[in-house]
Amino acid sequence: MAAVSTQLPDGRVGKIQRRSGCGRRRDTFRELTPGPDAAVYQPWQPPRGGCVGIGRQLTPDMMNSSEAVELSKPVIAIVGAGAGVSAGIARKFGGNGFVVVLLARTRASLDRQVAELEVRGVDAHGLVADASEKGSLAEAFALLEENFGVPEVLVYNAGANTISNPSVLAEEDLISDFTVNVVGALSCSRLVIPQMAERGSGTILFTGGMLGLKPVASRTSASISKAGLRNLAFTLSDELAPLGLRVGTVTIGGVVKPGTFFDPDLIAQSYWELFTGARHGEILYQPAPESAH
Repeated sequence: MAAVSTQLPDGRVGKIQRRSGCGRRRDTFRELTPGPDAAVYQPWQPPRGGCVGIGRQLTPDMMNSSEAVELSKPVIAIVGAGAGVSAGIARKFGGNGFVVVLLARTRASLDRQVAELEVRGVDAHGLVADASEKGSLAEAFALLEENFGVPEVLVYNAGANTISNPSVLAEEDLISDFTVNVVGALSCSRLVIPQMAERGSGTILFTGGMLGLKPVASRTSASISKAGLRNLAFTLSDELAPLGLRVGTVTIGGVVKPGTFFDPDLIAQSYWELFTGARHGEILYQPAPESAH
């Protein structure tokens, strides 16, 4: 870490502090506080969202400029990106200034989703990753960090569901589903927690389901997985809260379908509220019970 004295175009005198992190060097400006003690600094803080720049260094002439703000937009990573809930989340966060990075198994699907978001003016990108493969996730997250920085928000939306009653559910199918539904969520969380903790901010959100609370025999595998994912969210939240990190889950109690109560764009509001801190922990997304007459 090195500090280089400089004077900005607006006349401020201070130092460019050079640090390594987020897969590249990042520069921040520390302004000398007027007064007799020249060793005291007043830090200039980039906007919330982590590293400054996407594959570029912040230079003195960029400081205090709109370009510096643009280059430090927060990032949301959505694992298990598709046409349902995750698409609503991407639109919600992208429409609020986030860089959206989608992770899914096929390039064709990613290209289609990115194109749809770009039409809406969202800064979107796609990375191929298989949620069932730890190595694939590690490789994708390394590319994510190198090119976009540490995400401010991680959403884990990947899912697998073998339809079977428990007495005939093959052990291999249960393990395979659990690997995608729960182990992948843990793997992705572990890939961002150290960097989020170092930064002192970050939000991890899971897409849950009512099967975790109300299991159904023919959906045994998903019932087990959603219960596991829900408890992973609770335990991670307990562990990471002292580090300034938020963990939450949106437990969806119905079939996702546009134009209904379970419209992806309506559900996405719950993820936004967990991110902003308007709500905490678990949101049970279901219609309010009808009042008794």
